Amino acid sequence: MASERIAGMTSTAADYVWFEERFPELAEAHCFTLVHRLPPSEVLRRLQGRDESPRTGAEQIVAAAFDLLDSDDARQLIAMTTIGDWTLLIEPNGYLGVTEEKALPASAGTSWISHFVNINGVDSFLWAEDTTNRLAFEPGFPDSRWGTTPDELLKAMNDIGFQFWEETSDTAENVSAPAAFALAEHLTGIRVTPELLQETTFTCGSAKIR
Repeated sequence: MASERIAGMTSTAADYVWFEERFPELAEAHCFTLVHRLPPSEVLRRLQGRDESPRTGAEQIVAAAFDLLDSDDARQLIAMTTIGDWTLLIEPNGYLGVTEEKALPASAGTSWISHFVNINGVDSFLWAEDTTNRLAFEPGFPDSRWGTTPDELLKAMNDIGFQFWEETSDTAENVSAPAAFALAEHLTGIRVTPELLQETTFTCGSAKIR
């Protein structure tokens, strides 16, 4: 499980500021999920999804996601690739990965780490292990956390750069989205890079939004 693999700090929020600069359309609204030792086909099955055509790079998956959402049979695109022992899921303008009704059953027997932002700035982070919510919170408001172990990652969250109430000023830059990437890396050891987002040919599927 992820809690057994935490081996110290890997990145901070500053290491992911490139995401919004390099991929503004994807950064505007997205959900990134990492699932341990489940192939893309099994993750898609657990989400009751269907296969879609592969797409290469962030620009293509964003375009494909909006095409599906605008269709008569509105569906959420799920772009997937395998990195080591983990499967990365990217949902442009999606949120299945942080929806507990979907994510917790899908996490049976494995680790599930997901973070989400939408166009209105609403955000969410979920760390699940074997159908159990270990930690959930809004990255923009990290003081409020829930789950079975809500404080286990508190030191890491401070080191990464999450902005807690007593430390936030009116002029502080919002680092919640980059910090969420860094916390996911802390749990999984998987670093998302510009090259990965630009060059990967993703296995794609889709699932009903509701």
